[in-house]
Amino acid sequence: MARQRIIAVGAALMALAGCAGSAASDGSGGPTASGGSRSSMATTSMSVSGPWRAWTATLTRQEAHGGCGATAHQVVCATDSGGFVGRSRADGRITWTVPSDGHGKSAGLVVDAAAERAVTGVAGVLRAANLRTGAQAWTHRSATGSIYAALGAADGVVYAVGATDPTSSTAVLDAVRASDGAPLWHRTVAWSTGEPLAAFGGRVYTGDGTRRVTARDARTGATVATSPASVECQHLVTGGHYLVCTGSPFSAGDIFPPMRRLDPATLRPLPTPRNTIDKPVRGVISEDGVLVLYEAGAEDTSAGNWFAYDLKNDRKLWSTYATEADAAVADGRFVTFTPVNDQTNRGRVLTIDLHAGPQGTGTAAPRMAPPYAQTRDGEHPTLIAPGGDAGHVVVMARTHGSLRSLPLP
Repeated sequence: MARQRIIAVGAALMALAGCAGSAASDGSGGPTASGGSRSSMATTSMSVSGPWRAWTATLTRQEAHGGCGATAHQVVCATDSGGFVGRSRADGRITWTVPSDGHGKSAGLVVDAAAERAVTGVAGVLRAANLRTGAQAWTHRSATGSIYAALGAADGVVYAVGATDPTSSTAVLDAVRASDGAPLWHRTVAWSTGEPLAAFGGRVYTGDGTRRVTARDARTGATVATSPASVECQHLVTGGHYLVCTGSPFSAGDIFPPMRRLDPATLRPLPTPRNTIDKPVRGVISEDGVLVLYEAGAEDTSAGNWFAYDLKNDRKLWSTYATEADAAVADGRFVTFTPVNDQTNRGRVLTIDLHAGPQGTGTAAPRMAPPYAQTRDGEHPTLIAPGGDAGHVVVMARTHGSLRSLPLP
């Protein structure tokens, strides 16, 4: 059956090849912007205007190890030392930098366009950059000595969770004001490394990686709801204003708990389309409630299927064969990469209409980008969706650090 699915997907993608254009497979043909070395990271900020365009840019090693994000107006990368690099949406060139002399494993990057802040965490320090001016906005050091491991942001508040002992089942959740870094509150929480932070609707949500999800008031940190003990929540998938419990992507078992959607207000279970059969590895959820979940064999996640579920109407929409890859949602479409074992069309960005799926036709039909160096599997590519009406998606390649902005297929 797996071979039949591979053949079917390959045939479907071959039919799409004519829509992809004829760009060279090495990704040539667009302007290239150098990311520069660390010694050149003293660039002053400058104002850049204009729409998103196609470009490539080289990343420094520090950026490639730190992570990147985007707003509708620019790309922002955080270095593994806690610094920032802002890039033009028009050509990918560096427009401002915020250097830092920190050192440690990056906790990631959150970009809050409304508050005009980009925030990263390295070791026990949070640092923020002003997106408009390209200047350092503030720093915040953990009062408990925690090493930050995950970040989130919503409604002008930045959340950071970390622990003094990474093997501990408890951690500290800090809340700071995005505008100036002023501490608002911190609470001891049950949390498992690898679990996300979710924040929306005046609440922040954490999971302990085994069974319980907790909701806290964004203003005070007080607990306002916990999921019932009858609902096993090994992993929390979030997106839009949705919370879905699945089995753990880190589990070595063959049986996984039922997939359950949670009510954000009460954390009680709501009707959910079906139980997962294979291991749930990763998922994304659109603003209108479509969950696309990658499920694969428990012992080998290199090949599996993307399953799409309509959470609002409690039904499965579609599925398609895939090999493990990053994914995002942009412009009403599911964005991922073509299977690495598709000899004809591998190494391309693929978009699928969220509701019509791979069988969609006309404007809802699947579409592919040309192959690029950054989209090859060996580059460990990740997707960055700027949002708004950018019409572009940015691919970050980690093996040979680089960014490519390309029109959304």
